[in-house]
Amino acid sequence: MSTILHLSPQNVWKHFHELTQIPRPSGYMEKVTAFLIAFGESLHLESIVDEVGNVIIRKPATPGMENRKGIVLQAHMDMVPQKNNDTVHDFEKDPIQTYVDGDWLKARGTTLGADNGLGVAAIMAVLEDKNLKHGELEALITVDEETGMYGAFGLNPNILNGEILLNLDSEDEGDLYIGCAGGVDLTATLAYREETTDTDFVARRITLKGLRGGHSGLEINEGRGNANKLLARVTHDLLLEFDCQLASFEGGNMRNAIPREATALLVFAPDDIEGLDEYIRSYEARLNSEYAPIESNLSLTLEVADRPEYVIPEEIQDNLIDTLMACQNGVMRMIPTVPDTVETSSNLAIVLASQGKIEIRILARSSSDSMKEFLADSLTACFAMAGMKVELSGAYSGWQPNVDSPILKAMKEAYHKQFGTEPAVKVIHAGLECGIIGAACPGLDMISFGPTLRSPHSPDERAYIPSVQKFYDFLTATLENAPFNS
Repeated sequence: MSTILHLSPQNVWKHFHELTQIPRPSGYMEKVTAFLIAFGESLHLESIVDEVGNVIIRKPATPGMENRKGIVLQAHMDMVPQKNNDTVHDFEKDPIQTYVDGDWLKARGTTLGADNGLGVAAIMAVLEDKNLKHGELEALITVDEETGMYGAFGLNPNILNGEILLNLDSEDEGDLYIGCAGGVDLTATLAYREETTDTDFVARRITLKGLRGGHSGLEINEGRGNANKLLARVTHDLLLEFDCQLASFEGGNMRNAIPREATALLVFAPDDIEGLDEYIRSYEARLNSEYAPIESNLSLTLEVADRPEYVIPEEIQDNLIDTLMACQNGVMRMIPTVPDTVETSSNLAIVLASQGKIEIRILARSSSDSMKEFLADSLTACFAMAGMKVELSGAYSGWQPNVDSPILKAMKEAYHKQFGTEPAVKVIHAGLECGIIGAACPGLDMISFGPTLRSPHSPDERAYIPSVQKFYDFLTATLENAPFNS
């Protein structure tokens, strides 16, 4: 772990290392909140926790910079808790184990937490730096972004003083994001009366795993396998080919993470189980062929299991599998005027079916509010046909780009002066907090940028080490060249 402390810039990596030692999965913010408040107070800066748990730390302008517009540096303190099936790790208690692999920083079998720990670490480095020139600064470090952007939704619009907001939660160095997708959570539920399992039947557990997973916004366009979708397909075909019945189905655990693993428990008539092993092996080969080279470790396994006492009734079982097969998943449409950017998508994120209850959770995204509503209506209709109750929650609008933004102009000039190239100005297909904060605080001039990360929300998450130095240098140059007050 000490390897991190030798990376450049040391002031950023030092604070990121500290964050890796503090358990901070979404929903468990007490320790990291106390850590951040203690950090701010150690610098003799105004440090507060607002009503919903956001941390705000204020640093006065350095002498001679009082005439610059105030800047809010914004990141979120929570991380996505994802681990490989064979990794022993308690995200509520254990530190993240990191290591350097060439130019990349990775974690051992878990998410790294660079999303958004590197943004928080950069903010801490800025607050600590006594030599940096800047106008009035406010650090806004929000809670529970990954599970519903609750910190941004609960932000008091009168608590911020700055006119510019720099969101440090993007994942490609050299890209400046000036807009993002909105989103809405869909939850479909159904209660059913279980049926007693035939005492002559035998049970088999089907497990699909080894998929890459990833961020359901940033990587939804790469064609990665969705474990829930694929196992529903396998289950559908098993129900047609064999005398069997579904007892339970479980897959995924985060709305904004493409599910990597899913498992189904089925019971089979003992005289109709011949050839099942070969059928599963053949199906695994078929899926690997279809998804090569996107997925390289897809595994479909069959295990003997204890016969469950109850199964899902046949009509409910068929409706469940049919609706999982039919529901929209992945990219629905690209932005017509920006055809290389996803406009509308959905992620079949979580499926739980057992003990008399079915629950399906989906995150639908779109940079177009009308398309987001259409997608939500389409998904609602799909699940309603299966007799399921559908609830929509956590809706938020997208962030509409402003190409005439003063801070965008200043940052483009600063980037070109530093690095000799032009930054890429983009709209991102992910739910940044900018959209919510901007709606609550109209008039904020906002940009999102960050170091290069890959596969956030999965155990393959990694940070490109050389990009962190460029990101931090660019951040400090932006602060030094902030626009003047009107």
